[in-house]
Amino acid sequence: MLGRTANGLFWMFRYLERAENTARLLETGLRMALTRDVQTAREEWRSVIATSGYKELYEAENDGYDGMSAWNFILRDKSNPASIREMFGAVRTNARLARTNISSDIWEAVNENWMALDKMLARPVSQGSVGDVVHTIRRAGMRIHGALDGSMLRSDAYHFARAGTFMERADSTARILDMKYYLLLPSLSYVGSSLDSGQWEQILRSVAGARAYSWLNAGQIDARGIVEFLVLDDRFPRSLAFCRGALRDNLAALARLHGQEGASNELMRAADMHITDITIDQIFEQGLHEFLVDFMNRNAAIGEAIAQDYRFLA
Repeated sequence: MLGRTANGLFWMFRYLERAENTARLLETGLRMALTRDVQTAREEWRSVIATSGYKELYEAENDGYDGMSAWNFILRDKSNPASIREMFGAVRTNARLARTNISSDIWEAVNENWMALDKMLARPVSQGSVGDVVHTIRRAGMRIHGALDGSMLRSDAYHFARAGTFMERADSTARILDMKYYLLLPSLSYVGSSLDSGQWEQILRSVAGARAYSWLNAGQIDARGIVEFLVLDDRFPRSLAFCRGALRDNLAALARLHGQEGASNELMRAADMHITDITIDQIFEQGLHEFLVDFMNRNAAIGEAIAQDYRFLA
């Protein structure tokens, strides 16, 4: 497979995962904002924008954090080069680049959902329609992932796509968790309060983990338990441990198909051993922020090594 094609598949599914994760974060912010007073709602939108990584760009274009401005900036604003509309456009562009290496089911799912979203986002999104837009984005992600799983040969194309998915998913979960301590919680005095519990529930909803966590913990909102669930529980498909294991397996499959291992496999083994051996007590002793920054740095290094190993730019 050409490096450019591998790059297209890898980034096609990274952008897809990023768009879906951003939509889930937006949906959670909308849910929280509608149940709060005006000032608290503004803070919820501020946290959504910052967690998405848009804070400086948003504040350069907007005077305040009202819902209409926030969700339109995230979804479609032309001043935001990382809007969901732009991300899904990148999914389609990369799908076209890799057209001969994906199934017709995947291409149809991408193309049809891109056309639907492009139409929905052609005009500013009102409060009455933002829920439908978010639902369409989430449904698009599920349909495309379903088409990949149900129609693709387990070739290198499949494993590049899955590697992109789990690399992006891990980064998203780590970033959302990190923002808990550095943005969502305004003061240490709120720890253990109803606001603190609400913030943790928001994080669970942002990663589609509220129902799963509730099943395992009888609905008890506990910061330590939630961190352990989202970092170390390899049963949950958006936890850091699950994503790292899935990335490891797909990189191992690529090494077998190509007949040799590369730097990405070596870095992957070290990263995998680190998260396998660590305990929740050690994470808090080290500092959650420090642990997550290290995780994201390792993730980025593996991504760069994948690009080098498989000549993405060749």
